[in-house]
Amino acid sequence: MDTSTYHYKSHRHGQAVLEKRIKEIAETRMRYGYRRVHVVLRREGWMTNIKRTYRLYSAMALKLRNKTPRRRVKAKLREDRSAASRPNETWAMDFVHDQLATGRKLRVLTVVDIFSKFSPVIDPRFSYRAEDVVSTLERVCRTVGYPQSIRVDQGSEFVSRDLDLWAYAHGVTLDFSRPGKPTDNAFIEAFNSKLRGECLDAHWFMSLDDARAKLEA
Repeated sequence: MDTSTYHYKSHRHGQAVLEKRIKEIAETRMRYGYRRVHVVLRREGWMTNIKRTYRLYSAMALKLRNKTPRRRVKAKLREDRSAASRPNETWAMDFVHDQLATGRKLRVLTVVDIFSKFSPVIDPRFSYRAEDVVSTLERVCRTVGYPQSIRVDQGSEFVSRDLDLWAYAHGVTLDFSRPGKPTDNAFIEAFNSKLRGECLDAHWFMSLDDARAKLEA
């Protein structure tokens, strides 16, 4: 028999489960390449090397998706959601925009506990970067405790490496909304609407300190 008729038959175990998980990660974190997908897999305990991750990632044509903003670690799919049953189980977080009487813009970080309806922090600043979100959350969590998960949209501050590492270090799951689906985080949308109607539109803010005092009240 000619050796060209010999064909190797792979004895590798099926990879359907790993392929499914890689696809789920890619769908939830739209700007993750195979290297960052591999980091998530290793964090979750998958015993796979980066070459295997790259091979499966490429075979499924999961190249970088440029249409949707970046995603970070510890996101989950909508079907995994369940109603909050105790305080500090699920928080919701977002930004509201306003301005001082002088016209200078404000960004207000709002956070609400979905179960208790308690807002641990409403923090206005002239600008909010990812590290500012982390410092605000850390300050608040030292007092009221760390949540199990936080529902957020795909804003650049929420998909940042800083917030990702903070969440991973404290065991907090960042539950990202789907692109163009504000109803995925409907509770914070409703809260922000009431905040605007009952506070932001009802007061003049003469300074940042004045805004903080009135928002806290």
